[in-house]
Amino acid sequence: MFLSAASFSQDDNYKATQWKKFTKQNWHAFDFSKKLISKSQLEKLDLRADDEDNEFIDNPVSQLALLRGVVFGKRGRVFVERSIQDYLETQKWYKQNEKFSNANLTERERANLDRIRLEEARRHTYLQPGDMRIWASKLIKEEDLGGYTPAELRVLIAEIEAIHGKTFSNEEWLQKYFEDRYWYKANANYSSEVLNDFERKNIEMLLREKDKGRNTAVAVGDMENFHDVLLTNKDLDGLTLMEMRMIRNEFWARHGRKFETPGIRQYFEWRDWYKPLKDQSKVKLTSIEQQNVNLILARETKIREGLSTEVLADEAIQDLFTEDLRILRNEIFARRGRIFKDPDLQKYFEAQSWYTANAEFRDDMLSEIELKNLSKIKEAEEMAISKFMLFEG
Repeated sequence: MFLSAASFSQDDNYKATQWKKFTKQNWHAFDFSKKLISKSQLEKLDLRADDEDNEFIDNPVSQLALLRGVVFGKRGRVFVERSIQDYLETQKWYKQNEKFSNANLTERERANLDRIRLEEARRHTYLQPGDMRIWASKLIKEEDLGGYTPAELRVLIAEIEAIHGKTFSNEEWLQKYFEDRYWYKANANYSSEVLNDFERKNIEMLLREKDKGRNTAVAVGDMENFHDVLLTNKDLDGLTLMEMRMIRNEFWARHGRKFETPGIRQYFEWRDWYKPLKDQSKVKLTSIEQQNVNLILARETKIREGLSTEVLADEAIQDLFTEDLRILRNEIFARRGRIFKDPDLQKYFEAQSWYTANAEFRDDMLSEIELKNLSKIKEAEEMAISKFMLFEG
């Protein structure tokens, strides 16, 4: 406890010193709505700082990040990113505006934020969320990647398309994340055709990084190798429900099927090989492809049937869309015969061959395993729809 307190005190002293150095530069007096920050001014600002042993370390309160905070702070924005918000709250000129939105920013202020944010991106040792605009014309390499959570990788992958205005209606948390970016402009007419070769290859690179360390025999994108070769149950080991769903639909996608579900459509539309056919009657699977689809469906069904008898692995429901999680959660009740007040849910389950309505069903009929699975799915559902914040600006 003594060591922790001492460390905390040193961190606070270090932070205060950095804040003092930055405040002396009087950026609060700069009119960001009328003047542009020059390149030479930005070059004088630190992204990293020397520690007491003169070793170069990442600065947790970099001057570039604080400058970004000042631009927003003059409009009263409240930051979730504490290193910025804590600094702003020490400034007499800062007045919180709970009604702040990016719409309050002028074009000149946005231009200044661009200069700051892109300078941060250029100086980052490793790729970070918010950096993808500088990677639109160069390839990401292994040495450019740091350690990421699955959510961070999802943001990085999505950001490549968000730059062009793609919307993520099937992933509420992701859409909210980009709507909070000052640079994001939704484009209802977005098409993956606008992606250049660098952007497509960078998406593939990040997807590989997302799957790294997992010992799965197949992945999304591999089904071109199975149009005339049968998959086995062993090939499907380790795949999540989402991955099995996408692999199953990949067989159809490679024949040009148009998908109504936004999440599935968006999953394939950026890929070079995906060409939806105008005449959907021509979309047909070969005999072997149909057998592969049936095998995957049977594996998915087995997992769903086990909701009452086996505790779900966390990995099994990783990356499922929110609507999938909602269906999966209610399927636990449906397999017991619950009659749903929601007409869409009731209609969905009535279409399932295994569903038998039970007017006597009560929640206390659920087993301990079912309750555990409900809790796991609910937690995943709440994470998927929660406000997600990484790097602000």
